[in-house]
Amino acid sequence: MAIEDEDRPRKKVSHEIGQDLSLLSVEELTERVSLLRTEIARLEEAASKKRASRDAANSVFKS
Repeated sequence: MAIEDEDRPRKKVSHEIGQDLSLLSVEELTERVSLLRTEIARLEEAASKKRASRDAANSVFKS
């Protein structure tokens, strides 16, 4: 039976803001924290790139 379980596609971990966390295990919570930290870093990088692009455009038009 374990072999059949390994063949099944794993459910993709996702997180919904405000979701009830009481039914999640410590491992699931830890995995979600990692997922969210990775997403935060991705968002911060995108914001930084947009800020740099905006600042470059502003410097061209102010000259």
